[in-house]
Amino acid sequence: MKKPDFHILVCNSYRVAGDAKGFCNKNGAADFIQYIMEECNDRGIDAAVSSTACLNVCSQGPVMVIQPNNFWYGAITEERIDEILDALEEGKAVEEYLISE
Repeated sequence: MKKPDFHILVCNSYRVAGDAKGFCNKNGAADFIQYIMEECNDRGIDAAVSSTACLNVCSQGPVMVIQPNNFWYGAITEERIDEILDALEEGKAVEEYLISE
């Protein structure tokens, strides 16, 4: 298997004991997964996109993490995703949306 260039993780607030209950899920994170997959495909970005359990930064959600760059983005929206992917194509981060240093 060829490893993708990027792994994009989208917090979906899943909990060990059951259903998604957190902020990210309640604020549309599930819908972002398909959107990100389609955008990456359209742009030719080689990325695997995965939904995750709670990433424990609920106050800054919905949260998206891009590996191997270790970019943690908060308060994502479709518009912000577009900006983030534009920057990723150029090998950069959108500093104003990062929630980690």
